[in-house]
Amino acid sequence: MTMNKLFDGVVIFTQVVKSGGFSAAAEALGHSTSYVSKEVNKLESRLGVRLLNRTTRSIGLTPEGQAYHQQCLQLVQDAEQAVQLITQHDVSPKGHLKISSPVGFANNYLRPILSQYMLNYPNVNLELDLNDRRVDVISEGYDLVIRASQNLDESSLICRKIYSCKAYTVATPEYLSKHGRPYHPQELAKHNCLCYSNLKLPTRWHYSDKQGKSFFVDVRQKVLCNSGEMEFAMTLDGLGICRLPEFYLQDTLETGQLEILFPEYPTIDIDVFVVYPSRKHLSPKVRAFIDLVVERLPN
Repeated sequence: MTMNKLFDGVVIFTQVVKSGGFSAAAEALGHSTSYVSKEVNKLESRLGVRLLNRTTRSIGLTPEGQAYHQQCLQLVQDAEQAVQLITQHDVSPKGHLKISSPVGFANNYLRPILSQYMLNYPNVNLELDLNDRRVDVISEGYDLVIRASQNLDESSLICRKIYSCKAYTVATPEYLSKHGRPYHPQELAKHNCLCYSNLKLPTRWHYSDKQGKSFFVDVRQKVLCNSGEMEFAMTLDGLGICRLPEFYLQDTLETGQLEILFPEYPTIDIDVFVVYPSRKHLSPKVRAFIDLVVERLPN
C-alpha cells in the first residue's frame, strides 16, 4: 500500500460503523450510498481483508474489522481535534480553489463575481477552467463546477440551483431571408441546424406545444459542436438555426442581430447549478464563493 493512500476511506469506514449501515452513513456524510459502499470496498481491497460482514438488513465488523476500527476511530478523533485547533482561530477563505464553468455563462455573469471574490479573499488562489465539457468533479479534483442543463443527473453530487433562464431557437434575419422562416419546430428537419454535442441527443430538440404538451423534433444537423460560444458565433455568421440559453443572446436579440423563432410556443427553461462533492463541512473558500454567487446573480 502506498503511503499517499494510507487514510483513504478511513473516515467513511468509521462513519458506516457508527451509523450502523451504508445508507445512514451516506446521509450523515452528504454522499450517495453507492459512493460510500465503493469507498469501503476500495479500502478493503487495499488492506486485503474483509472489514464488514454485510447482509441486506445489517452490517457487522469482522474480527479484523474490529481491530482496525479501534485504531481508525482514534485517528479520526485526533484529526478532528487538530482541525478544531485550526478553525477556532482562522475561518477565513484561503488556499487553492478549482472551478469549472461553461464559457458563455462565465463571460456574461461569472466574471465580475470572480473578481469580487478574489478582492474579498486575497489568500485564495483561483484555478478557473472555462469549458463546456462535462467534467468529473471528484477524479479531476474540482472544488465545484457550474453547469447549465435542462435536466441535471448528478445523483452522487450536491447540486444547488443558482440561476434560471430561457432557451430560444434563433437565427439571423439574413439566414431566414435566404432559406425561409420555419413556423413550426417540425420544419427544422428541412433547415441547417447547429447542434450541441455535449447533450446526450444533440439532434433531438425538445419543445412544448401551445397547450403545454411536450414533443421532440429530430433536426437536420449541419454543424455539431461542443462549445456554446462557437455555436453562437456561427449562428451570428448566418450558418444556420441554433438553440441557445438566454445568457448568450440578450444583446443580439435587442439589436436585432438574431431573431427568436416560434415565439408563440412555450420556451424551455435552462437551469444553472453549482455542483460540489459534499454539503458536510464545506471549506470556507467554497462556502464563501457559493454565498457570493447566490447574492450577486440576477435571480
